[in-house]
Amino acid sequence: MKTNTRLLHDRFDGDKKNTGATLTPIYQTSAFGNATAEGLEAIFRNKAAGYAYTRIGNPTVSAFEQRMAALEHGIGAVAFSSGMAAITSLCLAILSTGDEIVASAGVFGGTIGLFADLQAFGITTHYVDACTPEQLERVITEKTRMVFTEIIGNPRLDVLDLPEVSRYLKEKGNILFVVDNTLATPVLVQALEQGADIAVHSSSKYINGSSNAISGVLVDSGNFRWDTEAFPAMQDWKKFGPYALTAKLRQKVLMDMGACLAPMNAFLNSLGMETLGLRMERQCSNALSLAKALEQMDGIAAVNYPGLDSSPWHETASRVLNGGYGAILTARLGTRERAFQVINKLRYAVNITNVGDVRTLVVHPRSTIYAHIPADACEHAGVTEDLIRVSVGIEDMEDLIEDFEQAVRAK
Repeated sequence: MKTNTRLLHDRFDGDKKNTGATLTPIYQTSAFGNATAEGLEAIFRNKAAGYAYTRIGNPTVSAFEQRMAALEHGIGAVAFSSGMAAITSLCLAILSTGDEIVASAGVFGGTIGLFADLQAFGITTHYVDACTPEQLERVITEKTRMVFTEIIGNPRLDVLDLPEVSRYLKEKGNILFVVDNTLATPVLVQALEQGADIAVHSSSKYINGSSNAISGVLVDSGNFRWDTEAFPAMQDWKKFGPYALTAKLRQKVLMDMGACLAPMNAFLNSLGMETLGLRMERQCSNALSLAKALEQMDGIAAVNYPGLDSSPWHETASRVLNGGYGAILTARLGTRERAFQVINKLRYAVNITNVGDVRTLVVHPRSTIYAHIPADACEHAGVTEDLIRVSVGIEDMEDLIEDFEQAVRAK
């Protein structure tokens, strides 16, 4: 199946068996009854399929997870209450005191904050300016257990050479390769097909598409072989073979930590993802047009977008991404005051910290998302005082360009 067909039909048929509904209904319940005590025991002991408590599993959430696994070509997916909950749960599931993470400097500010928090538990993160084999080679040690990066960095917009880094890490062995595919989405690249072990999504963004539900998802390729000397935390779960991680996430981390996805949010995500392919096509096209227009406007110091020939990541993006360059761009206005002024003058772009909405969104990252991130980390991430980030929506392009033109001209 091609992308848009897969979004509607792969591993999913709605509620065909029971009612014929095209979407799995919202099972808005905290617990599920069972006809017998023996039946409920079998579910809790993982000897029978079924549902007992929504913190561990819910039919509406399961339907969303199956669709995400199909979209990324993974063997399974586990959904969480947010993208940060998903990344936190992954770290809690596999890492131990003394382990090390290597991450690209341009990852999302919330992820940088989480990795700093892990230091208190003896888990250290080292950053590379770019996630390349050459730079990874300088910092990877025998204690490195995970490399974490983003296919399109947020907001640096650097583009990962996914196949090249995957080949390098496979040769190293015992290093889990985790990529955040939030900004590219599986429409532009199937992360697992190109060598990632785990794909992370803040599905609050493009998967959902309307800024109406917070959620996160981990999709497992099932290809990583868990060496329990390197990953002692996976000792009791290795018996599940390729499903070891998804089993632990669902039966242990969700059970104990409780960062489960609400059924209503799962439903909204399933509804939104059905138009993901169409939205990405329009939003990527709009972003390229707006980026080219901004490059020509007086008062714009610099424009960063992987689709522009001027982008240092244009060649990599053209090779790795399929059918578009993403829908995020950044622009530098010269000063913080000028950045604020342009944001305040925009009529259509909403001043908000989210991305991936059908509406165009704009934000000043340094004073919001990166407000509590150290200055040196901001510098490495490309977050300057005069930078604005634009998440381009599906509006008519002529209206968006006119809106930015009047905002940039205003004094």
